Amino acid sequence: MIERIRQLLELIRFSHTVFALPFALLSALLAWQTVPFRWQDLLGILLCMVFARSAAMAFNRLADRHIDADNPRTAQRHLPARLLSVPVVAGFTAACSVAFVLSTLLFLPNRWPVILSVPVLAFLLGYSYAKRFTSWCHYWLSAALMLAPIAAWIAIRGDVTATPLLLAASVFFWVGGFDIIYACQDAEFDRGRGLHSVPARWGIPGALRIAFLSHLGTIVCLLALWQTSGLGWLFLTGVVLVAALLIYEHWLVRPDDLSRVNVAFFNVNAVISIGLLIVAAADLWFGTGTLSQVP
Repeated sequence: MIERIRQLLELIRFSHTVFALPFALLSALLAWQTVPFRWQDLLGILLCMVFARSAAMAFNRLADRHIDADNPRTAQRHLPARLLSVPVVAGFTAACSVAFVLSTLLFLPNRWPVILSVPVLAFLLGYSYAKRFTSWCHYWLSAALMLAPIAAWIAIRGDVTATPLLLAASVFFWVGGFDIIYACQDAEFDRGRGLHSVPARWGIPGALRIAFLSHLGTIVCLLALWQTSGLGWLFLTGVVLVAALLIYEHWLVRPDDLSRVNVAFFNVNAVISIGLLIVAAADLWFGTGTLSQVP
């Protein structure tokens, strides 16, 4: 049983939860500046994030199992390598999906999370088929992750304002950019299989330029968030450091050298997401800004 759990966590890349969860928590921290904190809201955010992401990743592995089997880079994943069976992964996907919907009950009497749970889940699962028909599939993934700060805000406050939308836009451009970088590894394979991606359509040099522009959009949105939310100089310092890390990420990956893609993909972006949450929390704790009323 322990070995099976370990394999399932490896299947869904559980450690990659660090990409979206910190932004959901950051959105929650900002929302709690104007409404009372409830422990069940925090628990609901954590459970919803874990179960929604787990369902989406497991479904993605199911949908792509035949593609993964043909790709030398992914042929050793759990389904192609027969380390896990299709019924086991399908059951895990279904269980996580149900658990996600049930977790939204923790936000009651706010009914919006329950109402939106099934449409949100459908959107998350739908990403798995995006590369079959659009080169912009990376931005379906980024749109899925950008729902995290919006959903957390709605779950706590029951409305949508500029603050979660700007945070979500930051996530959208950030994730889209680094997913394009990651997809450069499969440009030739995708082209040969008739799959769609930015690198397959525009080549690796063009893809890296698009990813850079996307990350430039991230910084613009974070600066807009800083300006409108009332966060202070600590958060602004964090934004400057994020910009430096994104530049470093693009320095690591070059059209003629993709050997450091995994370092750029996981290590740098994990530091960005967790680090931004830490500096924002510190900003709120020490009161370096003027955040008395979140717009």
